[in-house]
Amino acid sequence: MKAYLAGAIEHAPDKGKAWRADLAEFLQIEFGHESYNPHIEEPKILTPEERKQFHVLKTENLLEFQKIVRKLIRNDIKSILTEIDYVICLWNEHAEKGGGTYGELTFAFYHGIPVYMVTPMELANISGWILGCTTEFFKNFDELKEFLRKKY
Repeated sequence: MKAYLAGAIEHAPDKGKAWRADLAEFLQIEFGHESYNPHIEEPKILTPEERKQFHVLKTENLLEFQKIVRKLIRNDIKSILTEIDYVICLWNEHAEKGGGTYGELTFAFYHGIPVYMVTPMELANISGWILGCTTEFFKNFDELKEFLRKKY
């Protein structure tokens, strides 16, 4: 089994690294599940030069920036379609500011892949589209882990 770890990167204070690392370890130890962590996958997709220039190109050369981002988007979508059994999403104010998580959840929903969302937000304050793409909701990672223990 393999989980896709979706959530904010661009606007998250630590780029979403800590929760992904913690959850990937939990999934591996508890269930032997693998996880798709964008922070680990990105260096495999981009050349060292692309990684070095990535953030500068956003404001200095939009066309080159788009080429790089599109490589990441294609890889993420391909992974969701061909490798992923379920998505775990941290939805918060940082995820709302981005675009990737919206796309990942929509794509997973469309392809019948369960989406398990952890969110500290009131559901009334979350986009109806996102609510529609989500299979189960949890207020924190402890609730999610308990659910996963029962399920797997």
